[in-house]
Amino acid sequence: MKRVLLVLVAAACLGATSPQNEFSEAARDIDTTIANGYAYLDKLPDERLPQSEVLSKERDAVHDTRSLLAYAEKRIASLADHHAMTGSSFSDSWAVVPTYADLWIVKEGDRYVVDAVREASPAEAAGISTGDTIIAVDRKPIDRAISEFWGELGLSTTPARVEYAARVLVAGRRDRPRRITIRDLSGEDRELVLHSMYDQKLEAGSPINVCSNEEYTVVRFNNRLGDFATISAFDQAMRALSNESTLILDLRDTPSGGNTTVARGILGWFVTQPRGYQIHNRPVEERQTGISRQWIEQVLPRAGMYRSELPIVLVGRWTGSMGEGIAIGFAAMGAEVRGTMMAGLNGSVDDLRVGDTDLFVKLPTERLMTLSGLPRELFVPDGPIDVDQVPGSC
Repeated sequence: MKRVLLVLVAAACLGATSPQNEFSEAARDIDTTIANGYAYLDKLPDERLPQSEVLSKERDAVHDTRSLLAYAEKRIASLADHHAMTGSSFSDSWAVVPTYADLWIVKEGDRYVVDAVREASPAEAAGISTGDTIIAVDRKPIDRAISEFWGELGLSTTPARVEYAARVLVAGRRDRPRRITIRDLSGEDRELVLHSMYDQKLEAGSPINVCSNEEYTVVRFNNRLGDFATISAFDQAMRALSNESTLILDLRDTPSGGNTTVARGILGWFVTQPRGYQIHNRPVEERQTGISRQWIEQVLPRAGMYRSELPIVLVGRWTGSMGEGIAIGFAAMGAEVRGTMMAGLNGSVDDLRVGDTDLFVKLPTERLMTLSGLPRELFVPDGPIDVDQVPGSC
């Protein structure tokens, strides 16, 4: 945080605000930034930033870079929103979900059920299956672990907070293995030690993989929807595609999102004129001016690049953010979107600076919707995947 340190030295020399007060002011700015810019206040209890005596005391005690970041992480966690995070972190911060998660947990009655298991992950290698139940984390009953998670923030549990905490706890701390107790479908309990997803060796590789048989061609996107190289790789694959082959686009490994340029580069292959693919709504403008702002983002055709047959699009719990945007864009064109529910991440994220520091918080500042007005996070695929359509391993 070079900027804030220089400011603080100058202020001290001039007898101005003390360094501790500067950091305390930055902590208060976090609250103001969220209250002003966060697009989903209506999803929070009482439709406002959660408050507690614990959070207030921690905010007031901020006095340096480390305590500022610690408060920022807790304040962001209070939103129970997997699409909100800090731009910096500690080595032992909680894992980012869904990018560094391998289990998707939902609450069904009094059970914490594994809704999805990530491919080629520690959880899959350990034999955890969809439908298994999480019994304990680090040998604490899951209900107790969730209650303590929110108790550390001085907040009560709500349905949204319960599922958020369950997914974060099962993803674990970044710097250590996870100890998880599951009850499988046969009723047997197993205690498992799983490596952190941060230990996974992620190689750059190709932005996409392509595989095919006589009937289908699958283009699998490799979590690089923010990389412009993905556009050129996709263009190359499309130029080589046979007109007789049914195209399948596999977005099931895109948890980290991306940018709309890459999305429009992909979608642009399938239009001959400008077409809308998602609706944006920016609540901050209405809060500041009383005037609402909403618009439709369009896909434009790309010169010399067109395929008339729409693809089949595959999605799942690790289809996140921009992957979800591509899916609803194809759905708006009439393409078949198949799979499970997606990550359901809220809106479009901006990096917002905290006070006069180098710390950023990443917040959903725009709501995103389908062309029919359905919130993107509530989009439901057309049905399950027909595994016979997916040739080989992409």
